[in-house]
Amino acid sequence: MNNNSAPMSSVRRIAIVGSGLAGLTAGLRLQRLGHDVTLFEKSRGPGGRLAAKRVPGGSADVGAQYFTARNPGFLPFLREYGGKHCFAEWHGRFGFRDEHGQWGSFPDEPRYVGTPRMTAITRALSEHLRVTPETRIEHFARVEEGWQVFDTEGSDLGTYDQIIITAPPAQARDLLKQSQLHHLAAKLDDPVQKVLPCWAVAAHFAESPWTQHEGMRLEHPVLYWVGNNSSKPKREDAGQWWVLHANPEWTQAHVDTPAEQVAELMLAAFQDIAGFTDTADDTVTHRWLYARSRDGEQPGHLWFSVEGIGLAGDWLAGGRVEGAFDSASGLVTAMTKGS
Repeated sequence: MNNNSAPMSSVRRIAIVGSGLAGLTAGLRLQRLGHDVTLFEKSRGPGGRLAAKRVPGGSADVGAQYFTARNPGFLPFLREYGGKHCFAEWHGRFGFRDEHGQWGSFPDEPRYVGTPRMTAITRALSEHLRVTPETRIEHFARVEEGWQVFDTEGSDLGTYDQIIITAPPAQARDLLKQSQLHHLAAKLDDPVQKVLPCWAVAAHFAESPWTQHEGMRLEHPVLYWVGNNSSKPKREDAGQWWVLHANPEWTQAHVDTPAEQVAELMLAAFQDIAGFTDTADDTVTHRWLYARSRDGEQPGHLWFSVEGIGLAGDWLAGGRVEGAFDSASGLVTAMTKGS
């Protein structure tokens, strides 16, 4: 979606809020065009939904479980900027279980993962960019030279010609409101209502609790996804780490439930599905308040040339990991049109 597209030939400095795949893609594409780009990341390192949690002996992917590559430019982009060793195909057996407990086939297409963890991709991409970590942007203010950016500590982070926001819609809307851009913030009211939460649990088992599949998509009152993280390439775990994702409805009903109780309930559901009796000997939980978007308008990106503000993210382009790449690429095309 291109809102009032205009040439960007005069842009010299661009601030990007967020260093997930969308922010990194936009940054790399803009930097290649000769622009001066700075990314601001609220966490200690890049990643976004390509997130992993440290666990004894390694890590477990608690965010996106894999990604596909339907855009022919996606894998070449990753290889160019991340190197051919930062991801690999996951040759797992995948199944779908319907609401009646019947098993069926899963779409047959290549699935890729970061190696040795999902964050390997974003960390490799970020090495080519200026990323300022542990910096949460509070607001930006219009000045004659462009936009003056401030963090939550009140520090002036510099003046930029244009700004790209890659945060989830609720956080993006808050940032626009705090920047007195209420007319832009209002455009995110509907997307905010469509973002779904997700509880994630990584659980360790000494012996395999399930041998029929490495990944399972479920229609279940509690679980949406179960996967054997240890079966992914270049994982060298003792025993097996499995990752469980709850479905959005169950997560919403338990969004404030203590993490330990959430893990117990989700593991009980997994036991019921798989029919095993052994208990996990270790668990790690993570609550995603902004996991994915349900059906709604998918404009690809938002570009407001009058204000010099752009928004990109997977929530604007279908929700898949690859959607973040598509969204950011489309935004950069809109920003640079005619330059």
